[in-house]
Amino acid sequence: MSATLSEPPNGRSSGCATGVTGENSHVIVDCAIYQDGRRTEGPSDFSEALSKARGAGDAFLWIGLHEPTEDEFSRVTSDFALHPLAVEDALSAHQRPKLEVYSDSLFLVLKPMSYDDTSGTVSTGELMIFVGDSFVVTVRHGSANPLGTVRERLEEDPELLRQGPTAVMYAVSDAVVDRYLEIGVDLHVDLDDLEEVVFAPEGQVRRSTASRIYDFKRQVLEFRRSTTPLSEPMERLAGAGVPFVHGGSRPFFRDVSDHLTRVNEQVDGLDRLLSDILSAHLAQMGVRQNDDMRKISAWAAMFAIPTAIAGVYGMNFDHMPELHWVWGYPAVIAVMAAACFALYRVFKHRGWL
Repeated sequence: MSATLSEPPNGRSSGCATGVTGENSHVIVDCAIYQDGRRTEGPSDFSEALSKARGAGDAFLWIGLHEPTEDEFSRVTSDFALHPLAVEDALSAHQRPKLEVYSDSLFLVLKPMSYDDTSGTVSTGELMIFVGDSFVVTVRHGSANPLGTVRERLEEDPELLRQGPTAVMYAVSDAVVDRYLEIGVDLHVDLDDLEEVVFAPEGQVRRSTASRIYDFKRQVLEFRRSTTPLSEPMERLAGAGVPFVHGGSRPFFRDVSDHLTRVNEQVDGLDRLLSDILSAHLAQMGVRQNDDMRKISAWAAMFAIPTAIAGVYGMNFDHMPELHWVWGYPAVIAVMAAACFALYRVFKHRGWL
């Protein structure tokens, strides 16, 4: 993998700029040295840039990668002395949020998310952050990308950048969790719409309501898989004893942890409400089915009486009462009508019809 980098397209000064020359130019999204909270000039090779950052004492190198292959990542692995287990996780993706502490670096896994209001689907990416001696390496998988705005925001806040690589870890975590809060609000709005559908008048209830509730519950479950496991890493970063974490960054991580607690409370609330809505919908369906069965039973009972009488007088016997009576036919019709009318009044009074 080539380590020679060109000047960034936006014209900013950089330690090592945006792209890699050659066929792997798409892998390195951005690469820069930050010294005393400012983006600075530096070597175009990121190995030399790392040596310069370590030599300066108050500088660090931040390199961002997008879905690198094993071959493309091998140069970074060797130059930054990344742990092979962390490298394997970064390349394969499909990891749950976690924080791993190795002798030469920290390894944090985040799951940035996006939400499509039109389709009502949650999309999850993966973001791995390596933090070590004077360097930060971010590896992104998927379309959800908070890094561009994070880098811009950090470069406008030199005081925060002076805290070193930890500032990048905090800023990325904060951006991911803030997006969780926004998605939680969007999900609550869509849940309110779903409630209106479930509790709509009987004629407006659709057959697909149960499947909509189930699909929504799957989106909330996907949301939970990203937010809940992240609590433990944020609590560890907010406490003492984690290497490579600047002491001044701990209050910031506590703030992220507090926001994440709010997110998890939102997720729990969404899950409970969805379970209640599903139970209410199933109960409504049961009530409607009982109503239908009562109506069917009531009409069947009204038809049973004339059917029984007609069945008796339809038998071919010579000696039957009233068989040759002149008023027999209208009397039987009258009895049928009266019995059916009486049953109709009874069922109507009880709400069966």
